[in-house]
Amino acid sequence: MHHARQHAETRTRERRLRLANEAARLMAEGGFRDYHQAKLKAAERLGIHDDASLPRNREIEQALREYQRLFVGEPQQQAVQVRREAALRALEFFSGFSPRLAGPVLEGTADAHSPVHLQLHTDDADAVPRFLDEHRIPADVRTRHLRLDRERSDDFPVWVFTAEELTFDVTVLPHDALRQAPLSGVDERPMKRASAAQLRQLIADEEIAGYDPAAYR
Repeated sequence: MHHARQHAETRTRERRLRLANEAARLMAEGGFRDYHQAKLKAAERLGIHDDASLPRNREIEQALREYQRLFVGEPQQQAVQVRREAALRALEFFSGFSPRLAGPVLEGTADAHSPVHLQLHTDDADAVPRFLDEHRIPADVRTRHLRLDRERSDDFPVWVFTAEELTFDVTVLPHDALRQAPLSGVDERPMKRASAAQLRQLIADEEIAGYDPAAYR
């Protein structure tokens, strides 16, 4: 009985690993941006349909880092570097809104198609569109559902525009969200974020140490 249970657990672990690797491949090559969609597509492709075998988002993120390291290498590192430098300029541009960088560009998993995700903080709903308009930056507005903490969630405006041939995705949050980042869709913990000063330090550290995405997990 004990041996059978061990065997079943081993099979489940193996399936989770296969699914995580396939989902990572779909994100790296197939243009998938959402962990959940990539996970379901991977399960469909591999014919694995039991929920116990579905990997956590964090497992897929780890597999994605490894896939990029093994199969993408220099182009992916370059994509991260270019976007971090552009993000730094954008953080300085939006300095009046206590901006933060978040998402794949900060995490080091961005690729040549990844937008730069910024979070701005203000209690004036019109302040960001007014600022964009004053600087003649055409932008499309969308909404994004985020959980601010375990109890609170809401839809927030997102302004999407192009600058320096890159896409910027700017979420506008209330000022009190500056104290604690919204919860990540990857692991339900507060998102990793960086101010301009923190990003500048990260870029400098990487230039000194040589680029190694694994160092910033």
